[in-house]
Amino acid sequence: MSVNLSGRSFLKLLDFTPEEIEYLLDLSAELKRKKHAGEPHRYLEGKNIVLLFEKTSTRTRCSFEVGGHDLGMNVTYLDPGSSQMGKKESIEDTARVLGRMFDGIEYRGFAQERVETLAKYAGVPVWNGLTTEFHPTQMIADILTMREEFGRDLHGRKLTFMGDARNNVANSLMVVCAKLGIDFCACGPKENMPEKGLVATCEKIAAETGAHLAFTSDVAEGAKDASVIYTDIWVSMGEPDELWGKRIELMRPYQVNEKMFEVAAPDAIFMHCLPSFHDRKTTIGEKIFEKYGLPELEVTNDVFEGPRSRVFDEAENRMHTIKAVMYATLKDPE
Repeated sequence: MSVNLSGRSFLKLLDFTPEEIEYLLDLSAELKRKKHAGEPHRYLEGKNIVLLFEKTSTRTRCSFEVGGHDLGMNVTYLDPGSSQMGKKESIEDTARVLGRMFDGIEYRGFAQERVETLAKYAGVPVWNGLTTEFHPTQMIADILTMREEFGRDLHGRKLTFMGDARNNVANSLMVVCAKLGIDFCACGPKENMPEKGLVATCEKIAAETGAHLAFTSDVAEGAKDASVIYTDIWVSMGEPDELWGKRIELMRPYQVNEKMFEVAAPDAIFMHCLPSFHDRKTTIGEKIFEKYGLPELEVTNDVFEGPRSRVFDEAENRMHTIKAVMYATLKDPE
């Protein structure tokens, strides 16, 4: 049976079957091929979408804008100060207004409940560009990157997330790995592990797909035989800067470095959703260095810039995969 996602919202990967996720991956690869070959694919000519951002972004905004234009759509961007949502107008009312003007709505912001409410009342597909709990568009890009490296069959491959394993990226990686039969390991402090309810849900899914989920505070155990070592910044967007001191103390043992790859799989790669504090070339990176004496944070610069790094392939794939999500959910039913 063919997959049909027309009219669906894309809020979290728990809502999608493995077959539907594989369909989006195949579609992403095909749209990437067309983009690189210079083949026009303005399949959604004349449609209008709005990007509703409560948190700023580089990759997410550019991916939706370029992807939308490639598909022939008109794109409107509303930054954190350009919408009355949640201030002078409820999320429900905002959804009903935008849903009458646009064919699709992207949301990037805070609680998952907000994007779920938008989808409930908009009457058009809503896409989650990032919430506190989940980051599903990033996951499609991550798995496409793994496919390009290791091939379509990723069963038996191990992905290890190092660091704050309760954040939205780690949550979403655990979900997508469970869905697709990829082994997942969360490696970090015990107090920063994924929420128990989500773990239980993913373990049920993994029992059906053959994935193995592991949780450890031991770095050597986490890195052992990993095909992918993945990390993220230690203080997420929206969290207070005051957390840096505590997080640095907690997370320093989980900084990704070359030593980890000595026990990883021989063909292991490094991945990161970006942005990254791998040097002092940012204002935050320089402030951290001045206060704590650390020139690198979640990953060392030699790994980030080294031959195992796939972070910029991964970043490019955000565009192709987001384009696939928009096309799949906005195209006419077959």
